[in-house]
Amino acid sequence: MAFANQQAATYNDTVVRQFAIMTVVWGVVGMLVGVIIAAQLAWPELNFGIPWLSYGRLRPLHTNAVIFAFGGCGLFAASYYVVQRTSQVRLFSDKLAAFTFWGWQAVIVAAAISLPLGYTQGKEYAELEWPIDILITLVWVSFAIVFFGTLGTRKVKHIYVANWFFGAFILAVAILHLVNSAAMPAGWMKSYSAYAGVQDAMIQWWYGHNAVGFFLTAGFLGMMYYFIPKQAERPVYSYRLSIVHFWALIFTYMWAGPHHLHYTALPDWTQSVGMVFSLILLAPSWGGMINGVMTLSGAWHKLRDDPILRFLIVSLSFYGMSTFEGPMMSIKTVNSLSHYTDWTIGHVHSGALGWVGLVTMGSMYYLIPRLFGQKKMYSVKAIELHFWVATIGIVVYIAAMWIAGVMQGLMWRAVNPDGTLTYTFVEAVKATYPFYVLRLLGGLLYLGGMLIMLWNTLKTAFAGNAISVQVPPLLAHA
Repeated sequence: MAFANQQAATYNDTVVRQFAIMTVVWGVVGMLVGVIIAAQLAWPELNFGIPWLSYGRLRPLHTNAVIFAFGGCGLFAASYYVVQRTSQVRLFSDKLAAFTFWGWQAVIVAAAISLPLGYTQGKEYAELEWPIDILITLVWVSFAIVFFGTLGTRKVKHIYVANWFFGAFILAVAILHLVNSAAMPAGWMKSYSAYAGVQDAMIQWWYGHNAVGFFLTAGFLGMMYYFIPKQAERPVYSYRLSIVHFWALIFTYMWAGPHHLHYTALPDWTQSVGMVFSLILLAPSWGGMINGVMTLSGAWHKLRDDPILRFLIVSLSFYGMSTFEGPMMSIKTVNSLSHYTDWTIGHVHSGALGWVGLVTMGSMYYLIPRLFGQKKMYSVKAIELHFWVATIGIVVYIAAMWIAGVMQGLMWRAVNPDGTLTYTFVEAVKATYPFYVLRLLGGLLYLGGMLIMLWNTLKTAFAGNAISVQVPPLLAHA
């Protein structure tokens, strides 16, 4: 059976263009809020006594903007682009694809209004209240129909590995969202979780860690598996490894959540299961990193003069580092030092800024000129500058947080011979101050890089034209 949409001779790049542009716009917004809250931690008077500008309300706004607005738009853009090219068909439904764009922007705007006003479910990465949760569900179901519908009508027999990762990310996020956000409405913007006590904590961190595992890892690995081979003009290093690490990764990630709940009311055996699976997780994670980096075999020289490839490859080194650090921090003895400290913040940001940020930027730099009929971005030198500013920003940020975190952990557990605490909590906060200023500096550099990208994107878009790309006759893949 042939669907009308699939008979079209051109790809649907309109929705890809929209998502790609908004990726950059929301990236600037999300990182600007991040810089504001970093400044508030160094100088609390910057809260200005205004409730909706306070740290407690802006922090969830920052995490949602960076993960779901910047990262989410990047994933929509990449998955829609890749699934069309590797299936050699137009998107399954233009109308549903358009709905996913406008619906997702509505979710982001609703989050930007409701979170500063204090409407929250109090669940990390799932703060949004029930009316917004319902809209997220509708958008996500539409996304799944468009993506899997396109795969189902493909002209190419083979399903390219990037689509495996995109497909897993779409299905897993749907399940995570539905289970964790189950709640009883108690008013227009008020609800009570369907779970209580330790069960609530367990489900929250099953969701929270797998939001990292599937939204921020599997989805972006899909990006990596398409854009690195394309930019390097080399085939994937090992196709067999890509399939093995795919199945190992998605199975293992699901069980790692309890490591967020060490030394809590969660049963000890459950904590240990979370720790063991987190340690096992190192192998498939590094399998993906090695596969991406080794794709450059025979083309290492390209790193000298290709800043886009540099973004993509350096993102993998941060992915490798973060996925080594995470399992180490899940070990109970290490966790007793690291938990509740800024070491965790350093770890999260080495993944978010280093892996998610850089791979998204590299992918968008590949996509944007092609979507506007250009051979390259308006300024390659600006890409070069962006790379160095962003990389230095990340290193300053995470080094400050690592040192601050270990110092906090050691100060909190230091005791005098008579058993009293050596340092008060205030002394630990005071000692952390210089590192908070350094963190702000790192964040400012990263934001500066993002502003360079916004300028470069707008210049490229205005210099080119939105073009229609013909679906080619059946080849191996485009």
